[in-house]
Amino acid sequence: MNSELSSQQVKDIGEQRLLERLQRFCPPEIIGDDAAVLETVPEQSLVVTTDVLVDGVHFSNLTTSPEDAGWRAAAANLSDLAAMGASPLGITVGLGLPGELRVSWVERLYQGMTKCLQKYNTPIVGGDVVRSPVTTLSITAFGQVNPSQIIRRSAAVVGDAIVVTGVHGASHAGLELLLHPELGQNLKDAERTALIRAHQRPQARLDVLPILWKILDSQSKIQNLKSKIPVAGMDSSDGLADAMIQICRASGVGAILEHRQIPVPKTFNHWLPPEQALKYALYGGEDFELVLCLPQELASALVQHLGEGAALVGKITAGSTVLLHDKQKKFPDQVLNLSQGFQHFNS
Repeated sequence: MNSELSSQQVKDIGEQRLLERLQRFCPPEIIGDDAAVLETVPEQSLVVTTDVLVDGVHFSNLTTSPEDAGWRAAAANLSDLAAMGASPLGITVGLGLPGELRVSWVERLYQGMTKCLQKYNTPIVGGDVVRSPVTTLSITAFGQVNPSQIIRRSAAVVGDAIVVTGVHGASHAGLELLLHPELGQNLKDAERTALIRAHQRPQARLDVLPILWKILDSQSKIQNLKSKIPVAGMDSSDGLADAMIQICRASGVGAILEHRQIPVPKTFNHWLPPEQALKYALYGGEDFELVLCLPQELASALVQHLGEGAALVGKITAGSTVLLHDKQKKFPDQVLNLSQGFQHFNS
């Protein structure tokens, strides 16, 4: 890209010419009308989710390149679809942009989104661009799911085992390393890079769904069940503690999480004190793993199939308390809450 093009600002080319550039990232047969038409197969439910990301709140030039901002925005929406058991159909993108923003920044944002979406054959099918004093990105994602395979927060029952599909705390650790490069001096370069990448390029766990359905389908046939075994869950984008509290509130149950069973990156062992590692895992957020509640036998089979990182971390109980317990009694029991995690509008 020559220097003249890379220095162009949004206000230099205007809305229509900017849209012309961005349409290159969309399938030509879908865009061009007032709305996109997405075909779904029979006996499927449409799933829709929207996320809004704001410069200075969700991303910044200090920690996130335009490509990374685009990737993370797409991954967050794909993760919401995965949390519902849905496969993606497409996304629309709404942009609020200052006129002084460079056009190259916007194009790099779309390159990051596209790279993330390509893995799941998911197109950008439209959107909108408006003038704004602060850069804002709003993505709406569309997916489809068989009604019998919808994952809801409200389906957890007493006795269910709790599964997490991967390690927690890595994304927050990566953010801290970006904000404070002096931290983690004893980390190897590869370890530091892996933690930073966990923050900048998170992976939506859509890969878990085919494995989950295969296990559940097999068990249903063995037990000669007429309906699917229910699964409760959500993603851990706002932290593991938040996910467990939200599931328990929706289901009218409680939970016990075992301290030692919560998976964290191995690099934490020689970098962070145990209390800090646990806080990152519970409240750091943006790990985009799935937190699932299902019968013990099926939960064990799922963890075995997923391999390293996945873990059984606790069980669903009667009552309403979400308790963190340490079998070795080196840490006192604590009731998990939402106050330690990120909340919009908190002072």
